[in-house]
Amino acid sequence: MLERFEYKRATMEDLDELVRTRIVVLRAANKLSDDEDMSVVEEESYAYYRRALETGEHIAYLVYDNGAFIGAGGVSFYQVMPTYHNPTGKKAYIMNMYTAPEYRRQRIALHMLDLLVKDAKKQDVLQIALEATDMGRPLYERYGFVKMEDEMELIK
Repeated sequence: MLERFEYKRATMEDLDELVRTRIVVLRAANKLSDDEDMSVVEEESYAYYRRALETGEHIAYLVYDNGAFIGAGGVSFYQVMPTYHNPTGKKAYIMNMYTAPEYRRQRIALHMLDLLVKDAKKQDVLQIALEATDMGRPLYERYGFVKMEDEMELIK
C-alpha cells in the first residue's frame, strides 16, 4: 500500500507547504482554534526553514497521494556537550509528524518515522528525541522510543 504514496524530501520550493503543515500540527497538538493568531509562529517558521534547510540542520519530507498533500515529518539536528552515553554530542529531534485524518492507520507515519530515523543515523546521531501526542505515542513506543524520566523543562 505504501508504494502508492510519494515521499518527497522537502526543498526550498516547499516552504509554503512546510509552514502550512507546521501551523496545522501546532493547532492540533495544542488544541487551538483557527481564530488563534499564529502570525508570529508562521513568520518565524519561514525564517527557520529557510536557514535550516539550507544548512542541513533540518530535513523534512512531504507525502503525496497522486499529487495531493497527505502528510509530513521533519527532524532537526543540534549539538550539545559530549557525554558518556553520547560521546559525539550529536542529537536529533523529530517534529511536525502529520498525516491527514483520512489517511491515518495506513503506516504512512511509520514509514515517515523510519525515513527520519535513518537520516539521523546517517549523520551519526546517537540520541533522537520527540514530543508525542496521545495519538502518536503508540506508534513511537512500537518503534522503540521510551518515555524519558530525568528531563525537566523551565517554562517562561
